[in-house]
Amino acid sequence: MSLEALNEQVKKDLSYLSFGKTNWVRPLTHPEGHVYDVIIIGGGQSGLAAAFGLMRERMTNILVLDENPEGFEGPWETYARMVTLRTPKHLTSVDLGIPSLTFRSWWEAQFGEKSWEAMDKIPRGDWMNYLRWYRKVLSLPVRNEVTLKLIEPIEKEIYRLHVEGKGSPVKTLLARKVILATGIQGGGEWHVPEMISKKLPAYLYAHTSKAIDFPALKGKKIAILGGGASAFDNAHFALSEGVAEAHVFVRRKEMQRINPIRQMEGSGLIEQFQILSDEDKYKVMSHFFKNNQPPTNDTFGRASSWPGFKLHLGSPWLNVEAAEEGAVVTTPHGRFAFDFLIISTGLVTDPALRPELKLVEKHITRWGDRYNAPDEIANPMIDAHPYLSTGFALQSRDEEGKKLLYGLFAFNYSALISCGILASALSGMRFGIPKLVSAIANQLFLDNRDEILDDYFNFKEQEFIADLTAIES
Repeated sequence: MSLEALNEQVKKDLSYLSFGKTNWVRPLTHPEGHVYDVIIIGGGQSGLAAAFGLMRERMTNILVLDENPEGFEGPWETYARMVTLRTPKHLTSVDLGIPSLTFRSWWEAQFGEKSWEAMDKIPRGDWMNYLRWYRKVLSLPVRNEVTLKLIEPIEKEIYRLHVEGKGSPVKTLLARKVILATGIQGGGEWHVPEMISKKLPAYLYAHTSKAIDFPALKGKKIAILGGGASAFDNAHFALSEGVAEAHVFVRRKEMQRINPIRQMEGSGLIEQFQILSDEDKYKVMSHFFKNNQPPTNDTFGRASSWPGFKLHLGSPWLNVEAAEEGAVVTTPHGRFAFDFLIISTGLVTDPALRPELKLVEKHITRWGDRYNAPDEIANPMIDAHPYLSTGFALQSRDEEGKKLLYGLFAFNYSALISCGILASALSGMRFGIPKLVSAIANQLFLDNRDEILDDYFNFKEQEFIADLTAIES
């Protein structure tokens, strides 16, 4: 099958499901202009899948906004530096159960079944190409190079979104529901320890989420702080770009070897996580934070195969300081001089860190408001996460906030404690999107409950039109 033939197969499959039929949601008018039923912030894999899920359930008055140029949404062509995805290739995700929409179908249409069988993991660049195709073949309504600046509640059912386009001033869009499909950093911000950010000039370090001028580091000696998969991705990438030495510093005395997601994928814990008690959710995610994901074997193998790769276990950074031509890092094992530092310390989740939420964040319920964890597992990083409904809706910690937060949904990493990995990993997406779509549909239906029921009770259109006069006795 060619790619052109696959495109036709997708259209045929969707036609069997009545995809694209009339929108059932009643339009809402406003003097400021058009009101979208749903605006999705983020045009990466989560935003695209959410748009498809809504359209499949006949909610078509929607818009997706992304701050990046078309084709560069998400991390895949920006700051992601892994060679392949970490998710097993056979797991389905944004296709939402449509076989012709799977990555496998897209791949085999171009390279054949044998090529699929020979593949170990999905190459990063090919995943981005697949997402570009997915957006195009589904005709998803995405508007690029538009940045959300502020969410302003103006009525119970309407938000005014202050957005800024490339080279244009801030303007506004109206939406009844808003989905924050903003990925890893969407619930907070990338984390750089103050020991680094407050003591070093900016030119001496960069977080892994930022653009890094690797050609300028050719022949140099760099240090990478962090023991997760991203640290080893960056080590390999740096060495492949000509860096002379890449030293990875890990706080643990031994490398983490267990990946809890692999157990979750086959146990039902991903899809059924939301029915757990708060106590169980906290325990599960505390364990998840403690273990997290190690680098894949191939990722570690690629990095460690370079002569310039150095691994320092049991080596937390105790101090950093600027030197005459770089930075000096102090660990329990001594002092080390480097030309540049790469920080792979993850992120911090807290709605207070998101500027677009500044008008409402004080009302958002956090996990620390709802559950008092035992001392042995209590974690302030977990406590700062928003406490969401099973449909990813933000919840209010007070009466005033109920009206302001009604219609806001967080389908990003901030959903981790409330909803598990449904919004933060490809492994969970096929289970998470239907729950999100159902929650939004329920709200939109109840918003117009009175009118919908009135129309139902007053419905008089005759369907049975047979003439009974000839057979009446």
